[in-house]
Amino acid sequence: MSTDRYVSPLSERYASREMQYIFSPDMKFRTWRKLWIALAETEKELGLNITQEQIDELKANADNINYDVAREREKKVRHDVMSHVYAYGVQCPKAKGIIHLGATSCYVGDNTDIIVMTEALKLVRKKLVNVLAELAKFAEEHKAQPTLAFTHFQPAQPTTVGKRATLWMQEFMLDLEDLEYVLSTMKLLGSKGTTGTQASFLELFDGDQETIDKIDPMIAKKMGFQECYPVSGQTYSRKVDTRVLNVLAGIAASAHKFSNDIRLLQHLKEVEEPFEKNQIGSSAMAYKRNPMRSERIASLSRFVMVDALNPAITSATQWFERTLDDSANKRLSIPEGFLAIDGILDLCLNVVDGLVVYPKVIEKRLRSELPFMATENIMMDAVKAGGDRQELHERIRELSMEAGRNVKEEGKENNLLELIAADPAFNMTLEELQETMDPAKYTGRAAIQVDNFLKNVVNPVLEANKELLGMTAEINV
Repeated sequence: MSTDRYVSPLSERYASREMQYIFSPDMKFRTWRKLWIALAETEKELGLNITQEQIDELKANADNINYDVAREREKKVRHDVMSHVYAYGVQCPKAKGIIHLGATSCYVGDNTDIIVMTEALKLVRKKLVNVLAELAKFAEEHKAQPTLAFTHFQPAQPTTVGKRATLWMQEFMLDLEDLEYVLSTMKLLGSKGTTGTQASFLELFDGDQETIDKIDPMIAKKMGFQECYPVSGQTYSRKVDTRVLNVLAGIAASAHKFSNDIRLLQHLKEVEEPFEKNQIGSSAMAYKRNPMRSERIASLSRFVMVDALNPAITSATQWFERTLDDSANKRLSIPEGFLAIDGILDLCLNVVDGLVVYPKVIEKRLRSELPFMATENIMMDAVKAGGDRQELHERIRELSMEAGRNVKEEGKENNLLELIAADPAFNMTLEELQETMDPAKYTGRAAIQVDNFLKNVVNPVLEANKELLGMTAEINV
């Protein structure tokens, strides 16, 4: 690790090696050479004077890239694409005259960007599916565990631990739907020339329109894509980058919400993220168990959500057939967005896989609030026994306020049940009231909703993607 210059924490601390390789120079330049081979093969198959010997020479040198030659050349010509054309030609003397024939720099640059983003989206998809799989296990295990629910972070009608997990899952499921749609629409730029008119190919193929129409579909097929964008300027529309980063921002928003909930639950001591045996929670307070993984998820997620503005602004400010004010921004915003979301999903996978639930703490908090939750049932039972609903409602309100004051102002236990038992209007004993305090009676259809959600929504997706399952995530720091 270099200690005398800036090193990106995305590569040193957060992103996986797999995602880092997708955005590496080696991946980029190997893809350039694959694209040059695809172009040469297409031109040969469509009748240009290109020999199989030249194609074979290009293929033989596709992976042994002479980076030193390219670097030295770029110092002279200040053009990365032409430097690599030159370096490839040094290795392929028979084919050097037909490398990049009829193409502009964006043929390799933009097509590679699409290919790289597509591969990165596939990796994001794989990790997102695994996060959903771990959450599904968690929801199934805790589907019937009653817990206090919150609205406005104030105690509300109980739910279950598993049902709460389905809320996290549903947001990730929406992200997966968006991701799969965008992935299904990814197309190559193809080879359309300096302003998108394919004028150079009109010259190469002597104005043969039918032959020229075959170029892009053939290149797309050779590179593993269904098709190319039908029209373009010199570049593919930067709107594509906007769509891709919006998907990442959506995942980041879902991860942020999940991590916030875990942080709050860890404060309540009800659920904790993994905490390793020798992990230090605080340099000053040795007893602390800070939710550092969830905090990191939130931190990186904010970066991704804001980063999505970059391609949106870049797309909006492109002039006519192309300007170059996109380049420096794209080199930062696209890779860093993917590297960050990669780290986020690894953290999510690690957290969900090791979540610790404390049922006794959950039950204690729930029972302290349950008398308030049970008042409607108590009132209904009293009405059945002959009481007046409106009068009972007012008495419950008054007694609830008194019990609340006892808790807040005097620090006493919640004594609402005792107060109700002592009120002759209800005609119920304390024992009868305590029988209504089973938390499971107040979680509604939560456990059934978990079963239905897993069965009808999540499990079909996991089954369809079972070849992607089984990932584990290592956290660097």
